[in-house]
Amino acid sequence: MDFLNIKTDNQIKELTILAFEIWHEYWPCLLTPEQINYMVNLFQSYEAVKSAIENKGYIYKIIRYNGENAGYFGVCPEDNKLFLSKLYVKKDFRHCGIGQSAFEHILEIARALNKKIIYLTVNKNNKTAICAYLKWGFKNVKSVVTDIGNGFVMDDYIMEYNLQEN
Repeated sequence: MDFLNIKTDNQIKELTILAFEIWHEYWPCLLTPEQINYMVNLFQSYEAVKSAIENKGYIYKIIRYNGENAGYFGVCPEDNKLFLSKLYVKKDFRHCGIGQSAFEHILEIARALNKKIIYLTVNKNNKTAICAYLKWGFKNVKSVVTDIGNGFVMDDYIMEYNLQEN
């Protein structure tokens, strides 16, 4: 398994194509098509990803498994924390340990940056992801509802992984 660090315009385009595919295969069971399209444009468009990397310090990586793009993740360093913004695996590659391997790589990033906490937001109805995060040692610390515009909200849990305890 390889983790391709996204830096060039072509790599950003490759990631956004992957994101579009994964979001449209994964989210229909939890979100409307209108909200999926809105969120992909807001958070995973070429412009959004490029801006996140250049202006906010995001680190995006494509997960390659047997030479194929199997998924991706995005993290953002903040003070003593690392925000795990995105971790997605394509349908055909789920349940192969790719998410676990990606999380181990994210742990390496957090340690290299001297972060004490990794935190994330997860949709309250995303039972599969919640179970994975709990298995990896995350704890649910609170509930939040975030207005993302256009009449849409994200109804999430905030979960944290304490690197000093795990």
